[in-house]
Amino acid sequence: MKLDSAPLDISGISQTEIELELKDSNDFNLTPAIAVEPVGPVVVDSPQKQQSVLVVFGTTFVTIFLAEIGDKTQLSTLLMSAESHSPWVVFIGSAAALITTSLLGVLLGSWIANRLSPKTVEKSAGVMLLVISLMLFWDVFQG
Repeated sequence: MKLDSAPLDISGISQTEIELELKDSNDFNLTPAIAVEPVGPVVVDSPQKQQSVLVVFGTTFVTIFLAEIGDKTQLSTLLMSAESHSPWVVFIGSAAALITTSLLGVLLGSWIANRLSPKTVEKSAGVMLLVISLMLFWDVFQG
């Protein structure tokens, strides 16, 4: 058996049959006694193991919650609520807007993930954040 060949499908063979074949073999023939079929190559999606749904949900919630506290969107919502005297209507409108923008972000992120490697996405995000930071520093020093 070559080391670089495709894995073999040995689902019809019991573990004891394989052990007996290996034990009885004096010429180090490592193939089982019955015919086996090669299967396609094994494809691994990512070197990282999949995270649980609760971990992804919790991380997303905490990150977005902390990012949104005190930003201009929350301040705008606060002012609209105070001016309109209809806090529940403002809440529903702002919640719908946040859900819509989040949906757009998820759909765009999914589309990008299907077309680019994770490494490319990470590097692109880093470059974009660096550019935004430089623009903010430039604005502060100019103003």
